[in-house]
Amino acid sequence: MTTTLPDETLLRDDTACLREAVRFVREHDSAALLPLLLPGLAGPDLRALAEHCRFAHAGLLLFPPDADGLRAQLADCGLAVDIPSHPSVVVRERLARRHRRDPAELDVRILRPRVEGRDGERRAVEVFALTVPPHSDLEPIAADERIRRHEAHLAFEVEHPEPLALRGLCAILDRHGARPDGGGYNPHEDGTVLYFTLPAEAEAEAEADTDAACDYRRLELYARGDHRDTLAAHLDHPDRDHHPRHDARQPAETLLHLFTGAWTTQALATFARLGLPDVMDTRTAHRTEDLARPTGTHPRSLATLLRYLAMLGAVVEEQEGFRLTELGALLRADTPGSMRPLALMYAGPFYRSFGALDHSVRTGQPAFDHLFGENHFDHFVRDPELAALFDRSMAASSRMFQPLPAHPVITAAAARVPEPATVVDIAGGNGELLGRILTAHPRLRGILLERPHAVQAARRLLDATGCGRRCDCRAGDFADVPSGGDVYLLSRVLHDWDDDRCREILRHCVRAMPAHADLLVVERLLPGDGSPSLATAWDLHMLCNVGGRERRADHYARLLADVGLQLVGRRPLPLDAHVLHARKAGAPDPADPWSRGGGA
Repeated sequence: MTTTLPDETLLRDDTACLREAVRFVREHDSAALLPLLLPGLAGPDLRALAEHCRFAHAGLLLFPPDADGLRAQLADCGLAVDIPSHPSVVVRERLARRHRRDPAELDVRILRPRVEGRDGERRAVEVFALTVPPHSDLEPIAADERIRRHEAHLAFEVEHPEPLALRGLCAILDRHGARPDGGGYNPHEDGTVLYFTLPAEAEAEAEADTDAACDYRRLELYARGDHRDTLAAHLDHPDRDHHPRHDARQPAETLLHLFTGAWTTQALATFARLGLPDVMDTRTAHRTEDLARPTGTHPRSLATLLRYLAMLGAVVEEQEGFRLTELGALLRADTPGSMRPLALMYAGPFYRSFGALDHSVRTGQPAFDHLFGENHFDHFVRDPELAALFDRSMAASSRMFQPLPAHPVITAAAARVPEPATVVDIAGGNGELLGRILTAHPRLRGILLERPHAVQAARRLLDATGCGRRCDCRAGDFADVPSGGDVYLLSRVLHDWDDDRCREILRHCVRAMPAHADLLVVERLLPGDGSPSLATAWDLHMLCNVGGRERRADHYARLLADVGLQLVGRRPLPLDAHVLHARKAGAPDPADPWSRGGGA
């Protein structure tokens, strides 16, 4: 009786799986693969995932008898043999948890031999290797894992992993049935992985078409850098499996971490106020002493702040000093899309009002009004510097506007002949949204309606974008909504008000809108299933500071119906926002494939 035959047989099985993974990686790309993994994924959600996530690799777990056996497998599949390997913290922990073993017993290595796509795309096969010598007590683990293929997955790398964007991508996956299935941060690679199980529909589709998903049941998002805050939210998802290894200390540690949220807000705002992001660099580390001089700070105290910011991911501590990250660079004053105004606003007047949140919860009235003696609009108008900061903070979330110029309502208006169509932006702030639309469509004309103090800033921005001649900036209130427009915009307006005031604003729009006109409403929508969303956080913010609220899609549909408007459809936008499309009741329903569905 020999002892080598069973192991040779298993080695051939592993090699066949590896060869199939190589073939699969060569032949698929993001846009074609994602709908196979998430049936029903289409339209804006598919575009958002395909644009931000690059199909990077197929992963699988192998059990070679030794290092030579692994090299033989790689060579047999035409892969490079002498490539570096690193410890796989995430898979080691998952194996230990599943099989109730000490992680120290499981030396799982990770290596990524390169594979080129059909058009030369840079991809890889991610190989996890757990050495299982003949007759080892690890053989039962290998046998079970070969059958169940727990670690087989398809990975997509997030190309620009900003925290909000990363959470938005997770939300899209959640909407289409992918469920959190663990993950981790690997300090050896400075990378964060988020695992998801694929919906049952994908499994049925794979059984019907064996090449469709190649028997992969798991999806990985890989983000370079330390994203443990996003990871924590991912691991705490309601659908996450609860494992016995999560001991009684975890809730207390989690709660203690949550208590420090106020520290995070002030640390980031202090970082911005001191101008530190503006004197730092994303490529070069700086000594604390060299940063203290231009910012007028105390070196030792500055080091304490920077170490905390390193924990948040705004900077990285290296041997030479501290280096700015892409996340921290968003707090520079002059960077495109700077979020510095938001940091200063949330750590300023809105921070103070949150200290009186209990007043809002007891009375239903804004804590801001209770604290400052007037509503935030009137308060900001009395302070021009604060008013300008507020307008800049609203513009800092302009990422949500990026897809709007391509909305079918806008493109249809731009194509109208012979007369150019007019887009009316009601309470349009500093003109950021209208400027994007007019820039994308040179034939369109615009009207911006705003409070008197904001009109000047809007004129300056629109002139700077080259759209000033095509846009009429008017000072006024909601009662002054201009008539005769073709498309009307209400962007982040209705959530400022209670239902009665929303109906009043919408009635002003209805009176001004011709029969053919469209209304686009941009807001965050509360999820109907209680899933995590930025809208839930902003709902609390609106209660505390404004007296308004976020709403579900069906709530907005009722408000629209109350004034004679019909919700035609909706589609998602970045930063957990949505655009609702409404028309006058009885108006012809335009052929708009994007306006249907797009779940809230």
